[in-house]
Amino acid sequence: MATEVDGPLKRVLVPILLPEKCYDQIFIQWDLLHVPCLKILLSKGLGLGIVAGSLLVKLPQVFKILGAKSAEGLSLQSVMLELMALTGTMVYSITNNFPFSSWGEALFLMLQTVTVAFLVLHYRGQTVKGVAFLACSALVLLVLLSPLTPQAVVTLLQASNMPAVVVGRLLQAATNYRNGHTGQLSAITVFLLFGGSLARIFTSIQETGDPLMAGTFVVSSLCNGLIAAQLLFYWNAKAPHKKKKEQ
Repeated sequence: MATEVDGPLKRVLVPILLPEKCYDQIFIQWDLLHVPCLKILLSKGLGLGIVAGSLLVKLPQVFKILGAKSAEGLSLQSVMLELMALTGTMVYSITNNFPFSSWGEALFLMLQTVTVAFLVLHYRGQTVKGVAFLACSALVLLVLLSPLTPQAVVTLLQASNMPAVVVGRLLQAATNYRNGHTGQLSAITVFLLFGGSLARIFTSIQETGDPLMAGTFVVSSLCNGLIAAQLLFYWNAKAPHKKKKEQ
């Protein structure tokens, strides 16, 4: 009976959540407090949870823009810099063969961020420029993932993520401060990004051991925390643009 149960359970957990030696340690030897294996299980579980959650993280932002038919309050420069950081993380992780659970959300967030950037351009009356942007983004990604791009360039792109994240978030913070409100910025998206970046500090250390990846998420958490704090501060602030148009 134990063997019958063990088979399906092992197929589910190994190697998605646990290496085989940890499965044996926990479920065969019943060492339920084996710290190294528990760390792996926690890291893998968090990582896969973040990847799954990333499928929906920016959809509230997309729907909020579509519903308002406006991208007011969103800094295009900030969105572009975030896109650059996500692309860098994804390309760097793929070329270094990091496990998908340690970076997978970058793929889905990148696709959603491209959508947000297009919508910002579209609602500014620059739809043609938006279409050209989509084509250029796809081309750049293909080149970065091709053998034509040296590893040194990919590493430099990842290293540039930290300043890109900082500048991008500061631009959004400055836009919020200048407007006196957060416009069409989605609270759900901002708080999910903040929580996800905090969790990624642990998973990147545990799964990749790469200080560049971990450092990027530390900086990202601080910057996302700043935007989250502004959302709370400006929670009841109203955008005055409609009144201005009527005068």
